[in-house]
Amino acid sequence: MGALDGLRIIDLTQWEAGTSCTQLLAWMGADVVKVEPLEGDPGRRMISERSDADSFYFVLFNSNKRSVTLDLKSPRGKELLLRLVAKADVVVENYAVGVLESLGLGYEDLAAVKPDLVHASIKGFGSWGPWSSYKSFDMIAQATGGVMSVTGTPDTPPLRPGATFGDSGAGVHLGMAIVAAIVEKLRTGRGQHVEVSMQDAMFNFMRSGLVGHYLTGGMPAARFGNRLGLMSPTDLYPTSGGGPNDYIYMMITTLRMWHSLLRAIGRADLVGDERFDDQRERGNHGDEVRDMIEAWSLQHDKFEAMRLLAEAGVPCGAVLDSADLFANEHLRARGMVAGIDHPKRGAMEVPGSAIKMGNTPDVAVKAAPELGADNDEIYGELGLNSADIAALRAERVI
Repeated sequence: MGALDGLRIIDLTQWEAGTSCTQLLAWMGADVVKVEPLEGDPGRRMISERSDADSFYFVLFNSNKRSVTLDLKSPRGKELLLRLVAKADVVVENYAVGVLESLGLGYEDLAAVKPDLVHASIKGFGSWGPWSSYKSFDMIAQATGGVMSVTGTPDTPPLRPGATFGDSGAGVHLGMAIVAAIVEKLRTGRGQHVEVSMQDAMFNFMRSGLVGHYLTGGMPAARFGNRLGLMSPTDLYPTSGGGPNDYIYMMITTLRMWHSLLRAIGRADLVGDERFDDQRERGNHGDEVRDMIEAWSLQHDKFEAMRLLAEAGVPCGAVLDSADLFANEHLRARGMVAGIDHPKRGAMEVPGSAIKMGNTPDVAVKAAPELGADNDEIYGELGLNSADIAALRAERVI
């Protein structure tokens, strides 16, 4: 039983921003009913190598949910959605601005059948403001939220980070908003509409990146690549493997850490050297610092280098690639690698929930549902019998 056990969520999301939010809630025990068009969430076909199975992309963002199909454009489909909402606590959607309203399924319409409803939306640029009608995806949110502008080096154009912060970052923000709205509902009895703009979420993630903006009196924050201004050594260092990910990253912020690093790499002779003890002076001698660290790091593989430095009290981390992540003993010990049995793809390992609660055990990760897998069960809960459900299928309502 998860922390959100008993909470029913109607999931009208697609792709990633909304689905990452509802998956997070499902991992905490909520009953998430994913309502999909008859052709399914377009994410089911995203970068798929098989026509007979959902894409890995869909599998990764839709575990622990139930799926029903429903044509929201049909009068009967609209009626069924309203009946589902009447028995739910939360509705989550990430349609383009105005789409659901045009179908008579906006917040006011849903709240009419469920007055204490928590209604949650993710929009690219929000539902108001000069850009509210513009469409967005992850990379667009990263661009317009400032993230790309500080990613890369002074010699590169702005770069897209490999992780999908624009989508999943907005999803995490919305999950927090939903839980906050539920807490307020417990206190006041009132539901409400909550919203997260993907651009807003990325601007929020820019707070560290904005430091340079303030320090320069309002100039655009610069790109430093793997370095962090004059904070040295804060950088990526190669290790003995020679592969594309055979690196460690370290960040030294105090004099004590610097001295610990010197001792760990066999350069205790430099402890107290005025060229390096002051943070700014150390930054001015950054190339010398880098050379001495590389001379040591290239003698070790990335895991050994990380262990030696971490045990010496130096903040550092090996660069783990996707294969490393699934094999990592620490992630596995924390339950972050979960085994599932997918109906088409068979046994798989996928990431688990990062939220760990002291008195509530992790909810077991279950495979993402096949399209409409729960039609009979969920529509049966509304009082429809097998003949009713068969008729809805024949009419292409579900």
